[in-house]
Amino acid sequence: MAIEGIVIICAVPLDFETEALARDLLNGSLAACVQVSPGVTSIYRWKGAIEKSEERLLVIKTRRELFSSVEAAIRAKHPYDVPEIIAWPLCDGHAPYLDWIAAETAEAAQVGR
Repeated sequence: MAIEGIVIICAVPLDFETEALARDLLNGSLAACVQVSPGVTSIYRWKGAIEKSEERLLVIKTRRELFSSVEAAIRAKHPYDVPEIIAWPLCDGHAPYLDWIAAETAEAAQVGR
């Protein structure tokens, strides 16, 4: 089952309810898997100043066609003014794993979210 798979990454504050968001995405068939890193240090420029934050990184596996729905679900809960929500295409992968992503997100794709 060939789909255009993507990996979405999203940095969130350490105290963000990552499990609630992950479960929302999974229950809505918007993602097949959400991995939550235990912590990353982000160093970035914001409004002219160099900032440093301790964050978690979400790694979300889904279909390209569901990006806007995943983005909307993240934005509805994310506390940042400009959250990092970016996607990378899956150019290749283990076929059974890609089939699993396709199967787990099929319901949301059929609904046309």
